Amino acid sequence: MTDVVPSIPSPAIHSEDRAQEADHPASQVVKFGIDQPLRLDCGVDLAPFQIAYQTYGQLNADRSNAILICHALTLDQHVANSHPLTGKAGWWEIMVGPGRPLDTDKYFIICSNVIGGCMGSTGPASTNPATGKVWGLDFPVVTIPDMVRAQTMLLDRLGVETLFCVIGGSMGGMQVLQWTAAYPERVFSALPVACSTRHSAQNIAFHELGRQAVMADPDWRGGRYFDQRTHPHRGLGVARMAGHITYLSDAALHRKFGRRMQDRDLPTFSFDADFQVESYLRYQGSSFVERFDANSYLYLTRAMDYFDIAADHGGVLAKAFAGIKTRFCVVSFTSDWLFPTSESRALVHALNASSARVSFAEIDTDRGHDAFLLDVPEFFDISRAFLQSAGKARGLDSVAFSSEVDTGSHSNQARADCVDLSAVENALKRKSSGGG
Repeated sequence: MTDVVPSIPSPAIHSEDRAQEADHPASQVVKFGIDQPLRLDCGVDLAPFQIAYQTYGQLNADRSNAILICHALTLDQHVANSHPLTGKAGWWEIMVGPGRPLDTDKYFIICSNVIGGCMGSTGPASTNPATGKVWGLDFPVVTIPDMVRAQTMLLDRLGVETLFCVIGGSMGGMQVLQWTAAYPERVFSALPVACSTRHSAQNIAFHELGRQAVMADPDWRGGRYFDQRTHPHRGLGVARMAGHITYLSDAALHRKFGRRMQDRDLPTFSFDADFQVESYLRYQGSSFVERFDANSYLYLTRAMDYFDIAADHGGVLAKAFAGIKTRFCVVSFTSDWLFPTSESRALVHALNASSARVSFAEIDTDRGHDAFLLDVPEFFDISRAFLQSAGKARGLDSVAFSSEVDTGSHSNQARADCVDLSAVENALKRKSSGGG
């Protein structure tokens, strides 16, 4: 007989702290009253509601340098600042900052927590004003289009009529595509990364596995765990472990862990984490439950499952982008089996059929789906080159920055740099394959 080994410990961060962040986040917030409802695809008018967001850089005088970052499933608005719950660095500091591809000395960066999230935008972890209790499963089901409609309301409030670029990976990439299909006149350029125009059956299956893991946890309590002062950390941790495997590749796991033991030379003949890869997955599960809400996980995975941009256009994807003027750069990774390159190629074919201006890059890496979050120099080069080329076309270099524009920005006076078009072309060709 072996001792029972708990795989996902109780979170060190108290549920009260997570609840505080859901209603009163440590970031900027825009609130919409009862007279400004968000019309959801499920038929519900959500009001009142709020959107939590962060900004970096400075908006220029004609408000033409705004970039919207759309975050992925398990991320949030804290792109380039320390996380208020965990204290960890921002999730995309490798891409956002002075001199980086998303250069805060040149661009005004916005990232909002999606509707249905748990870091300050209204979602199932928020307080329902009608009852004074946490929404839980009383919160209406949301979709990717709902998230984007909420973002348009945020931008309207900020006085940003058009976006220089919308960028995002995974679920963020889905939002990018929804932006271009629903509001093409507001998007000058788009950079959808490691995503698809709809979720595959396999991806829906993985999400259902995660949801069932959450709901099978006795502490889930039918979604009322806040009221009963429990937390389904085991189920949510297992869901994260299963999901995280899909973000990696077999080659990356083998290179990083292989079959190496964790702090031991011989097996323990128990169910402890004998292998390094087991220990790594348990860490991913336990760290995730520190900062994420279980019900939000249910809602956001369901939103991804429902996404099908062609469905609203008679099943013909090219019709979603008919007549679009937006410039696209579509990026995929060779080892991404969650959103394989074939799906990016299908998007590129649809954009070509719509006569859209599109570049396509498939980057050779063994880092899997999460490559867009990691140190992949080719991705940095391609992103920087695309933004420089789009900036040249929009004339960003000739636009002055104004200190009179109140943006709540976090960086110093911005500067505009010259663009070398030959460098742009070389970067896009070096790691790209044809998008015919």
